[in-house]
Amino acid sequence: MAATPAREDLGTLVHRQADVSGARTFAEHARNDRVLTFEDLDRWRGAFTRSPFRPGTTVALMVSDPLQCAAAFIGGIASGLWVAPLDPATPETGPSGVGSLAARVGADAVISDRPAPDRAPCPWYELDSLAADLDPNSDGTGAPSAVSTAWIIRSTGKAGGVVLSSSGTTGRPKVVRLGQDKLLHTARGVVAHHRLSRDDRGFNPLPLFHINAEVVGLLSALVAGSSLVLDDRFHRTEFWRLMGERRITWINAVPAIISRLAELRAGERVPHGIRFVRSASAPLPVATADRFEEATGLPIVETYGMTEAASQIAAHPLSAPRRPGSVGVPVGIELRVVRAEGPGGDEPSECEAHEVGEIEIRGSAVIASYAGGEHGDRFRPEGWLRTGDLGRRDEDGYLYLVARTDDVINRGGEKVFPREIEEVLSADPAVISTAVLGRDDPELGQVPIAFVALRGLAPGDADGATRVVGRLNDALERSLVPARRPVALHVVASLPAGATGKVRRRALREPGIDVLHSFAGV
Repeated sequence: MAATPAREDLGTLVHRQADVSGARTFAEHARNDRVLTFEDLDRWRGAFTRSPFRPGTTVALMVSDPLQCAAAFIGGIASGLWVAPLDPATPETGPSGVGSLAARVGADAVISDRPAPDRAPCPWYELDSLAADLDPNSDGTGAPSAVSTAWIIRSTGKAGGVVLSSSGTTGRPKVVRLGQDKLLHTARGVVAHHRLSRDDRGFNPLPLFHINAEVVGLLSALVAGSSLVLDDRFHRTEFWRLMGERRITWINAVPAIISRLAELRAGERVPHGIRFVRSASAPLPVATADRFEEATGLPIVETYGMTEAASQIAAHPLSAPRRPGSVGVPVGIELRVVRAEGPGGDEPSECEAHEVGEIEIRGSAVIASYAGGEHGDRFRPEGWLRTGDLGRRDEDGYLYLVARTDDVINRGGEKVFPREIEEVLSADPAVISTAVLGRDDPELGQVPIAFVALRGLAPGDADGATRVVGRLNDALERSLVPARRPVALHVVASLPAGATGKVRRRALREPGIDVLHSFAGV
């Protein structure tokens, strides 16, 4: 991999890669023969530079086609815009509608591949019309036909970047603004740590409105000068055949995908040439990783990241054997595990090896505040961001995640970490996914309860559920002391999850959860 200038901005990077790679493929669609070349990216950058959008403008991007979304995302930011990617399935109205989300991220306009609603929340640009009017072969003076030129686009005068709203799986969503410098700092770290080169061909089925796909997928491929195959979503059918046909060398995945690939179907063969599978966005159960590696022969690189750090924080080294349960070592970032603050808010002290504490980070990719200045207590004067995650490090500095601070269960004064229970449950091959949370208890304060989704179980199969839960109770009794065992196990058809497969624990507390069978714990 050729070295890239550390302070090169995105516009310069796109232009340089177009000079170096020209008509080579940057991205291709997994379901057809359409491609996006490095020259195409530079045309999009130039088109946005000539557009009515002034540098510093915030635009919401809501595009379903992955190639068009990738082109507009990179072209927009490279021209100095703040791009806020939204789920293309976002409804037109309501509290989770386009208007509400556009207002939350501060968007001045929407770029979409669908027509504007009757009452557009702000100036609305249809992507096809915008792309046609911004044809790089034109003189660049035409105004997009989908909007009125009388609309004035505000400018913040910033260098541009991405605006994202956190998933909200653990609380109220937070709005994060990440400048080009932070995005590229993390992308360069991904390239170096995963040894990506122009010869690599990545596969990304993850949503492009999520920080992982944007940085680990799109921007790391751009930095490396490599190619990326984009899919609209994960398709299990003929997955390994597709990997072979597209000559994939690495896969960008999440635990939910790895779990579905951990068992090869009849006639399936894992193609040669795949170097590793990267796991991110949620904890990967050790048993799932073991099953996957045994079935496929491919190594898993487990990682840890968050939107506030432009994605990757830590990753397991490629050159070292996988340490079960570890998300690896920090990459291009400072990380510490600290004890609770002392009296009067004294500076917290760092934990010893294997001691559980709160994870804090700082560095070039880490934000200094949330948009609007909310949640200021998460930031320390010395630049440390309190992640809200609990973890521990071993003697070699490898990080192990334990729980979110909000998820720790206080059972009569004893702390119970959901993940230690989830690891036991996930070891059973019948378990697809599981989540443990605390339930209020009049005597103990809280007690753990578990939700499990089971493989191959018909909704009315009470006998089958009883057999599996019996095995689960036996495993819990062998592995955990009584105080750490769940008092109830609920079998559900599926666990509520976000776009990347991360379980929405708050939704499990809502009354609409469809529980198929309930059993008393051990």
